[in-house]
Amino acid sequence: MPTRTDTRTPALALAILVVAGCAATETGRELPDISAWERRTAVLAALDEFEFAGRIGVQAAGDGFNGRFRWEQDESRFDASISGPLGIGTVLIQGDGRHVVVTDNDGETVEMHDVESELYYRYGWTIPVSSLRFWALGIPDPDMPATTEFGAAGELVRLDQAGWSVEISRYREVAGGQQMPGRLTAKNPRTSVRLVIDRWTFHERPDA
Repeated sequence: MPTRTDTRTPALALAILVVAGCAATETGRELPDISAWERRTAVLAALDEFEFAGRIGVQAAGDGFNGRFRWEQDESRFDASISGPLGIGTVLIQGDGRHVVVTDNDGETVEMHDVESELYYRYGWTIPVSSLRFWALGIPDPDMPATTEFGAAGELVRLDQAGWSVEISRYREVAGGQQMPGRLTAKNPRTSVRLVIDRWTFHERPDA
């Protein structure tokens, strides 16, 4: 059916990320039925308490690296970490929808305003920070136009949005039996980002 259309210190934050990343099983609440596309977009676009973790591969300007990746969404705030070889160590990316702060392996902290361009200028690679939380959920970013393509089961398999082309080549079953992306690739003219998601966690709100 194809169609077109609170600041932590870097050391403490890294310690928390490492400990949390050791968990091998999914925890938290189950997702409701999101098999229908309209239901999926409505439920997941409003979802703002979740984590995903796995492996990342980045290629840019004839160079690249493979490493570990983790993203935690807490309402409008996100905390992400990228760790890999080739001297990058661990890069922490934290933001709240208005400000994004990047802390590198040496503990140097920089506030970025155009984070994707500034990441590329500083490190020679970038990731789609602005919309990744939505693409990883298997939906377009609801705040901007997108061109979408669907598979035989009605799942999103490709979208073009914000200068990136995204392909979701594998889904996996998570708690509650719902299908979530397990492998996606995002490309723009300068960078290719491959993400394999090994673990999903969906949190209950404290007041739920």
